[in-house]
Amino acid sequence: MKKLLGLVFLMLVLIAATTPIQNTFEQRNSIEGTWELVSHYNYDGENVTDTVFAVDGYRQIKMYYNGKVMWTRYVPQDSVEWFGYGSYETTDSTLTEQLEYMSASMRKIAEEDMTWSMELVLEEDKYSQIFVDDEGNRINSENYIRLD
Repeated sequence: MKKLLGLVFLMLVLIAATTPIQNTFEQRNSIEGTWELVSHYNYDGENVTDTVFAVDGYRQIKMYYNGKVMWTRYVPQDSVEWFGYGSYETTDSTLTEQLEYMSASMRKIAEEDMTWSMELVLEEDKYSQIFVDDEGNRINSENYIRLD
């Protein structure tokens, strides 16, 4: 009987000492991570009319972690700096970024509240943030692949 109680106690200790493993699918089906821009789409309001791929040397990286977003863009032939930092929220179909800090070049084109609301199409290892006009027509998108 003592051996059985000892075995049960040992099993309880081992179970309590283990941590649950995060579901890989849930983790990968999240915008959290590091992403690189690979292309832009232009739309006619609904359909893609043109695809523009990132040129050699051009890099735009976005990082989403714990409700914060940080991004930077490097264009070899341009001395203008592009970067920003702030918070983000997502739903199944939307991405909203509100920047708290950004480069001077970004501040020139930012709305007063520094908020961007976009349509979100998220897959396991790629996502698109689609800009729409006031009537909900698609204008253009930035298309990213997951780096981690």
